[in-house]
Amino acid sequence: MANTTLTIGILKTDDVRPQLVDEFGEYPEMFARLLSECDGNLEFKTYEVQRGELPADVDEVDAYLITGSKTSVYEPLQWIAETEEFLRQAHAAKKKMLGVCFGHQLLAQALGGKTVKAEQGWGLGVHHYQLSEAAADYGQVGDDFSMLVSHQDQVVENIPGAEVLASSDFCPNAMIKVEGHILSFQAHPEFTKDYSESLLKLRREVFGDDNVEKALASLDDQVSFNKVTNWMIKFFRS
Repeated sequence: MANTTLTIGILKTDDVRPQLVDEFGEYPEMFARLLSECDGNLEFKTYEVQRGELPADVDEVDAYLITGSKTSVYEPLQWIAETEEFLRQAHAAKKKMLGVCFGHQLLAQALGGKTVKAEQGWGLGVHHYQLSEAAADYGQVGDDFSMLVSHQDQVVENIPGAEVLASSDFCPNAMIKVEGHILSFQAHPEFTKDYSESLLKLRREVFGDDNVEKALASLDDQVSFNKVTNWMIKFFRS
């Protein structure tokens, strides 16, 4: 199975800020780098959904990955509504879908859950999460792992039938699955520490000095890059 070529359709919901593109690339390139390091038999096709480009058929590729975005999923934008409709079609077809940050929130909103601006404020830097009883395929109950984050919105109501795989006090719905075909993370597996640091410094005025300084200090923590990437590969290949 691991030798079979899989094509992942990346639903690109935002552009990387122009100041950072030369060094880090766009989001599809970040994901391709991350996933290809663990699995050399992956191909990627990008759909610019924020510009109205969606797959003509859910079976154009083997699986889908929905990226993060600075847009909020509850903004009344036509491309968001059209992407939600596509996600409902893919869900009905039991197509593999992996959501990240905005993608995690959009899957929830499209399939009967709810996303809002969180009372907790900005989540930035390195955050730690604990696995739940539902995450037996991922490790022991309470096992800790860490990921890079950048979000102000959170899922407050999950997709009906979803299971929470990991959470924290700050983010109760940090990692969820629906049956065998949906896996989603509030955090950003594709971020590197260098990218996170550059983004924090670039958006200091938006995030606020205190938040940025705490987040920069948190970058000294270990991040579970390999563990989470292997989870993603296992999900796509299972």
